[in-house]
Amino acid sequence: MAGRCFHVAWIFFSLFYLFFLPSHCFYLPGVAPEDFKTGDPLLVKVNKITSTKTQLPYSYYSLPYCQPDHIVDSAENLGEVLRGDRIENSPYTFIMRESRMCNVVCRKVLDKKATKAFKEKIDDEYRVNMILDNLPLVVPIRRPDVENAVVYQHGFHVGLKGKYAGSKEEKHFINNHLAFTVKFHKDPLAETARIVGFEVKPFSVKHEYEGEWNAKTRLTTCDPHAKRAVTSSESPQEVEEKEIIFTYDVEFQESDIKWASRWDTYLLMADDQIHWFSIVNSLMIVLFLSAMVAMIMLRTLYRDISKYNRLETQEEAQEETGWKLVHGDVFRPPTNFDLLCVYVGTGVQFFGMILVTMIFALLGFLSPSNRGGLMTAMLLLWVFMGLFAGYSSARLYKMFKGANWKSITLKTAIKFPATVFAIFFGLNALIWGQKSSGAVPFGTMFALVLLWFGISVPLVFVGSYIGFKKPVKEDPVKTNKIPRQVPDQPWYLHPAFSILIGGILPFGAVFIELFFILTSIWLHQFYYIFGFLFIVFIILVVTCAEITVVLCYFQLCSEDYQWWWRSYLTSGSSALYLFLYAAFYFFTKLEITKLVSGMLYFGYMLIVSYAFFVLTGTIGFYACFWFTRLIYSSVKID
Repeated sequence: MAGRCFHVAWIFFSLFYLFFLPSHCFYLPGVAPEDFKTGDPLLVKVNKITSTKTQLPYSYYSLPYCQPDHIVDSAENLGEVLRGDRIENSPYTFIMRESRMCNVVCRKVLDKKATKAFKEKIDDEYRVNMILDNLPLVVPIRRPDVENAVVYQHGFHVGLKGKYAGSKEEKHFINNHLAFTVKFHKDPLAETARIVGFEVKPFSVKHEYEGEWNAKTRLTTCDPHAKRAVTSSESPQEVEEKEIIFTYDVEFQESDIKWASRWDTYLLMADDQIHWFSIVNSLMIVLFLSAMVAMIMLRTLYRDISKYNRLETQEEAQEETGWKLVHGDVFRPPTNFDLLCVYVGTGVQFFGMILVTMIFALLGFLSPSNRGGLMTAMLLLWVFMGLFAGYSSARLYKMFKGANWKSITLKTAIKFPATVFAIFFGLNALIWGQKSSGAVPFGTMFALVLLWFGISVPLVFVGSYIGFKKPVKEDPVKTNKIPRQVPDQPWYLHPAFSILIGGILPFGAVFIELFFILTSIWLHQFYYIFGFLFIVFIILVVTCAEITVVLCYFQLCSEDYQWWWRSYLTSGSSALYLFLYAAFYFFTKLEITKLVSGMLYFGYMLIVSYAFFVLTGTIGFYACFWFTRLIYSSVKID
């Protein structure tokens, strides 16, 4: 008995830790630690340069920075390529635990083209991203509102704009001196150490030297022999058609942070209270809806079913009103039922993909250290969930007495992916036109098509074949041959009005978390609070189901039996509010000014909203489907 209690307590503690302390979890599997001895070389890699103003990434060497003798591309997974990552080697090489001052990387003489390139990137506030031992480079910035608190910005600015004292003309200055700090945790039992931090402070310095430039020239502005270090940008390096000397310092600091916790500083959320507010806000909506559903199910329905089952005389039967009156039409197939089957199947595919992705993320398999892992996992899961898409669409299609299952299967496999692929291809052409590294190469595009037609489509057909072979559940009531006329509805039960009202609460349950997700995507911040996200996802599912059941009940009571499409659109309309919120976020939080960047934003958010429509619509549909079968199987009908 005591052992069982301990086991239950251990499970409860594990779940609590998993859900509510995601930022401080033990390290995620998938990336092995690397031990370095004193004197070992450390290779710094460069990644894309990024801007929140343009949302167009470029490779590091698209700017005339110092280059190594041979540029070597690192192997990238599917997710990294789709994100626009371009990881390459760099001329920056450190020696483990050997601090260095004022290393000259190279001397560049800028021509007109190079000067223009640097100025454009400074205008658009581009940041340079680097990687050391799989850790991204960060710039520590002190928070003025909290004592001893530091926030980290990913990557350093290419440069900045400013004015000389007494001048009104704005100049461009480049960050050509980098003061790196590498933090390491020493193994007490060995002479090895592990890297746990990679920081930089960028400076703009107009370097000076005596005589002609050669390989042995010593700088007068930065000299390790004279212990003269760069500590400020008092004499900055202007971007002009002259020489620029790129230099760097590297300092090694021992740290108490263990390797398993090195990502905590990157993932630490300073706004946990807002997330808790989001959860409480969503729970209030769920409790309100649950109370309404409970009232309908326990009071109203119980009273209705008892009354209907007591009706004995023909006169009483003729006077019946409410939802029982439409029992002969409630399971009549809707118009365009084949399209409904396609969308329901696609929604099941999405639901499965998101659920499994969430579980993997909670278990730590999709850590930010595994760049592109989240996107790769979602794509592969989408492909394999085609099995369930085919199965669910075929089952529904057979219930509607459909005979051409191959046609419906092909539509399920093609319709949604083709729409998304067409939008994606158009957006990719725009990115390609800007010569951005975010453009998906032809080879990757071919791999996506191969995943779609080589794996996803066959799996949809397999699922559909299995689903169509299984016997269909009989409807609880028989459908009349002649359809009943739907009486005029009051204004508040008009389809357009009730559908729009139905989407407000599901959107209200997720919109606070949506803010953090949009910030993560468009302001290039890490999002790793999957515990909160999973709770919000469960709340979204419950909210979609409950609001659809409530409105479906009101609709049936009003003798309107056309609930099939209405149930799908009621919860699916939350996607409209999501897109409107995305537009609000664009105009209030982002500083995007370029037309192409704006088109990219709204194009991608259109895809996200479409996917959200399919997901929430399917949840609402199945909730209403279960509800109608339940209530009509509970009454006696002659």
